[in-house]
Amino acid sequence: MKSDIVLAGVGGQGILSIAATIGMAAVEKDLHLKQAEVHGMSQRGGDVQSHLRVSSNPIASDLIPKGKADLILSVEPMESLRYLPFLSKNGWLVTNTTPFVNISNYPEMEEVITKIKEQPRHIAIDADKIAGEIGSKRSSNIVMLGAASPFIDIDFAALEQGIRTIFDRKGEKVVDLNLKALQAGRKATEEVMAKMN
Repeated sequence: MKSDIVLAGVGGQGILSIAATIGMAAVEKDLHLKQAEVHGMSQRGGDVQSHLRVSSNPIASDLIPKGKADLILSVEPMESLRYLPFLSKNGWLVTNTTPFVNISNYPEMEEVITKIKEQPRHIAIDADKIAGEIGSKRSSNIVMLGAASPFIDIDFAALEQGIRTIFDRKGEKVVDLNLKALQAGRKATEEVMAKMN
């Protein structure tokens, strides 16, 4: 198995929590894992990206070559477009549709969504709305992880265990909210996929 994932968003949106959850799930399954340095963390609202590589075989490099990513998982729609050159021809773009407007010349959302929809394999969901519906707006990043989970070559149960491990120190309520967020994101993608077929 192999999953090469580009995580994208802006500072403060929880990219590290996504990476840590996938990492814990990979360790649980005795998989190899490499993660490139996360950029942009020094500035809240600055662009952030991370390369995450998971495989059943040893991994030589932590960087994903352009055109080789199996998945772009983005918590911000404009940021999802920034990393399209990394996406393989059979890869999936999975993004939140709620913008984080952190620059004065942020493009029109209609234009951003049109570019996302031009991708042959994409899932675009309103993760902020879904997170609000389950009672935890801060969990929109985990909603996005759930939405991307069908395209990550790791058992969903291992991702759920990763959530438990990562959020355990914050208490049972936070663990439960994040598990609900993960499951809600997965369900959202399953509903989109059902409409495609």
